[in-house]
Amino acid sequence: MSPSDVVFLRATVALAERGRFTCAPNPTVGCIIVRDGGIIGRGFHQLTGRAHAEVNAIADAGGDVVGATVYVSLEPCAFVGRTPACAQTLIDAKVARVVVAAEDPHPKVAGRGLEMLRQAGIEANLITQPEALQLISGYTSREISGRPFVRIKTASSLDGAMALANGESQWITGSTARQDVQYWRARSDAIVTGVGTVLADDPQLNVRLETYSDCRQPLRVVLDSTLRIPAEARILQGGNTLLVHVRGIEVPSYLQAIPNVELLGLEHGPTDLQAVLEHLALLGCNEVLVEAGPKVCGSFATNTSSTRLWDEWLCYVAPKWLGSASRPLADFALDVLANAPRSSIIETMNIGEDLRIRLAFRNQEDEQR
Repeated sequence: MSPSDVVFLRATVALAERGRFTCAPNPTVGCIIVRDGGIIGRGFHQLTGRAHAEVNAIADAGGDVVGATVYVSLEPCAFVGRTPACAQTLIDAKVARVVVAAEDPHPKVAGRGLEMLRQAGIEANLITQPEALQLISGYTSREISGRPFVRIKTASSLDGAMALANGESQWITGSTARQDVQYWRARSDAIVTGVGTVLADDPQLNVRLETYSDCRQPLRVVLDSTLRIPAEARILQGGNTLLVHVRGIEVPSYLQAIPNVELLGLEHGPTDLQAVLEHLALLGCNEVLVEAGPKVCGSFATNTSSTRLWDEWLCYVAPKWLGSASRPLADFALDVLANAPRSSIIETMNIGEDLRIRLAFRNQEDEQR
């Protein structure tokens, strides 16, 4: 490993981000090809089903990459899917060396791509970069745990209130914070909310900023045990919506007539959050954003299943107080302080007049071992 290896690998991660909003369910991948110390080709995975990053980088280099070093943010795939195996493509291109920033967690790859290259006489190095692992966190979660990477978003006052007692919540945070949320929506494959939020606020939960006009609109998922959602709800219009309900209840006829609306009946209804997330993983969702009221947020925070149900929490905090007659950020009750859900602060940032705190899940059981 040389210092230049790390520099080029980090550059592939930055390049991969250009496909962030368009290539799901595939992972975002960037590739840079170097010969005689200079970059001769760059490429990233743009759309699922289209050419992968390595193929685009070879094309950018004019097709001649013999003897070159290939830097890629994710291990080249080792099997034929919608596109040829990238490991074989690099072998056929007669490159001399391949340097990878992260191993592919897909069970059909997971080191096999690197092994294919080595067996073909190509030097193949894995130099794991934290940035590359973070880049594919959603894809990794889906492949390893069978559920998407779950990110919860809340907006609250300094005293932890999400709304006034009468439900009024628009707007606690400022316009800059609301624009920032559009980025997290754009990179998400699905947005989860509860029917209570739909009835109270009638949200669209879509991506509206022109900056993200190329992104695929996320699937809207409404947790609605008894299908109380009204036919005129905006979340049922202008995109795909999934309604999660208790299996066996009568489905209103108006819901069956609305295009792009699908229903998922579960034995325990939407309270079985694990089943909801597993279904979203089967649909190819890598990242899911939860934008919901206190009850749903509380359910994610305090779920008693053996498997954690969230990974990251975006807390937008406004410099204002709503007082005791207000609704909490998450609705649940604790009897013992030691049982309080834990998290770690991984980032704080001023977003306009508000503060954004990014929290990561902390496993209390692991800490006690």
